[in-house]
Amino acid sequence: MPRVPATQSSPPSSSIASTIGAYALPIILFAGALYYQLVVIPNAFPPSHYDVLQIDRYSSVEKVKEAYDKIESKWNSAVEASDSREFVKIRYAYELLTNPLWKRDYDIFGIDEQLHIIESASKHYAGKRVSELDLPLLDLPTPGSIDHSSEVITTSDFRSILPDAKPWLIQLYSLGSKRSAHFSASWNKIAALLHAFTNIGVVELGEVELAVFLADKRSSGKPFFRNGIPSVVAVPPGCHAANCLRRFHGELSVDTVTNWFATTVLALPQIKYYSKESLVSEFFGKSSHHKVKVIFFSNGERAAPFIRQAAKDYWAYTSFAFIFWREEESSYWQGAFGVESAPAIVFLKDPGVKPVVHHGSVDNSLLLNMMENNKQQELPQLRSVTSMELGCDPHGYSRGGYDTVIWYCAIAVGRPSRELNKMRETMCRVQQTLSKHTEVDSSSENQTIAPALDAFQRKRLTFAWLDGEKQKDYCQFYLGQAGEHACGQPRGMTDIPQLFIIRYLRNSSNADTSTQEKKNWKSLLVQDLSTENDQAGQFVARYKGSDDILQITEWIASIIADGDTRDLPFFTLRTPKFVADDTEPIWSTTAQNIPKNMKRGISGAVSGLSIYRDDPRIGPALLLGALVSLGSIWLRRNQKVQPPKSNQPSQPSSEEVPLQSERKQRPAPGQVRRRSNKNPSPSITDLEPSDAYQMPLSDSD
Repeated sequence: MPRVPATQSSPPSSSIASTIGAYALPIILFAGALYYQLVVIPNAFPPSHYDVLQIDRYSSVEKVKEAYDKIESKWNSAVEASDSREFVKIRYAYELLTNPLWKRDYDIFGIDEQLHIIESASKHYAGKRVSELDLPLLDLPTPGSIDHSSEVITTSDFRSILPDAKPWLIQLYSLGSKRSAHFSASWNKIAALLHAFTNIGVVELGEVELAVFLADKRSSGKPFFRNGIPSVVAVPPGCHAANCLRRFHGELSVDTVTNWFATTVLALPQIKYYSKESLVSEFFGKSSHHKVKVIFFSNGERAAPFIRQAAKDYWAYTSFAFIFWREEESSYWQGAFGVESAPAIVFLKDPGVKPVVHHGSVDNSLLLNMMENNKQQELPQLRSVTSMELGCDPHGYSRGGYDTVIWYCAIAVGRPSRELNKMRETMCRVQQTLSKHTEVDSSSENQTIAPALDAFQRKRLTFAWLDGEKQKDYCQFYLGQAGEHACGQPRGMTDIPQLFIIRYLRNSSNADTSTQEKKNWKSLLVQDLSTENDQAGQFVARYKGSDDILQITEWIASIIADGDTRDLPFFTLRTPKFVADDTEPIWSTTAQNIPKNMKRGISGAVSGLSIYRDDPRIGPALLLGALVSLGSIWLRRNQKVQPPKSNQPSQPSSEEVPLQSERKQRPAPGQVRRRSNKNPSPSITDLEPSDAYQMPLSDSD
């Protein structure tokens, strides 16, 4: 008898693995629900101090004392055990809940900042009797230890300060908090640093309604402070709801709080720290040539908000850097910039010009005064934002005022290079030569440069330098073919800087304006700027001499003397516009703040999710999800599978075949049947019957 081969069955291990894989989702959800209910919830909701005393939550101080007296009498009896570790928890709960300030903070906000004492005291008094405990366990803050120079805000005051145009920085504190007492001195320093930029105030937790509004909220709606108190909250201008408040969640210190507020609320730029090695490549190499370099030497603290505000206000003129002062590098900095100690500020201007160094701390007013006096290079760069200020503007603006008819601008132009730096240094010395003389005397030297000296003193003569590579069109407009070695991109040629002077002549019709119009020269200037053509005639003279300072000064004086005395014709041109300066920095552009706002939103969402981590509804939700997924997977796996219907047509039976063939042979209506060459099959009409005859036809037919 032949043997039938047995069918191969899958091993049990693969079947179990496939089943576990199919039910992976409900297994994970069930494990998460189990972990949440057994681990997370007990840790998030530990027994309260009321539970330790075996009384209802929020019981009065009298009931707390009664419960403690009852428990203490049992512990003092000889029947009870003498181990004091459990009694430490009872004593701690008693001291906390009988202090009105501590009880208020614990009941409303869950604040318990001395909880660590339970563990430390339990270890310290382990194995000792209750009578050996050193009571009390908790220390009260010293009265008057919290000294705030800030404004104390109440609930009624807060409603009136919301429309304020300036932001508010508010500290929430408690009179019963030792941490608040320790932070008091630091808060006064923060207030001193930020008082020029924001309003400063403090709120005591006794203002319950206001404190609840400023606090974070748990999923249950209960207010709390993530890092305890003191807590710092910023109220931006125009903020009238809790969702627009900015809360500080870092470590409390003067440096961290001021940096957070200046960056998050005031949107001030951060100033980077540089080392001795990175200063040249990262700071000097990447800063614009036309900007004054401002270097702060500090002992490690961050830039104060007023320094960052100055960096924002003077970004078109200066670049800021911070350097951490190290004693081992003191000789290097003294040789490089003349800095002897920190704190110090260094202003680096033109090549070859001695740095301006200030030793000692600065405040806001002193820094602004120093910035205003040193924001320009000794030989300022001619560009779009400085052309009007320097008086090198063909629209008709002169540093000498709107009454000035003729004025001059001496410009050194070239590609940024060592040769251009030498030319700039030479022009700085020419400018210093004219600055030394306060009045024209009878000396031979002054007589030769008298026209230049007079024009310089009357602000009719300005010195500047031009970046010929960036301002190619402007450079070639004045130099023409002579600017081949000074204008545009380098083309393998030697860079040869050029010096030329422009004589501006105001239109006589504009010069003969009335006195009232001259007083409103700024409004006239706005009208001039709206026109396409230049409002001042221009003549250009190019210097072809040596680098001798006296020779250059005398040449400038001769050009001025000739331009002031000769009656030159007036004509206007259309001077090329300057190439735009550096783009507006990121801190003042709304569109570029989108990545920063997205980052802030993501961090806020993540921190918001942490609030719901202790939500007791998460465990049941995970369990419900596990049951639903388990049921759906089980139904899908045990559902009866229907055999699929075949798409092939059924075969006709043997009886249907002749009928179908017959139908195929019948012609369609209107179709003519073709004759076949084959012999047709016999029929009853093919043979003549035996009794057949021909019927005769009648006449009627």
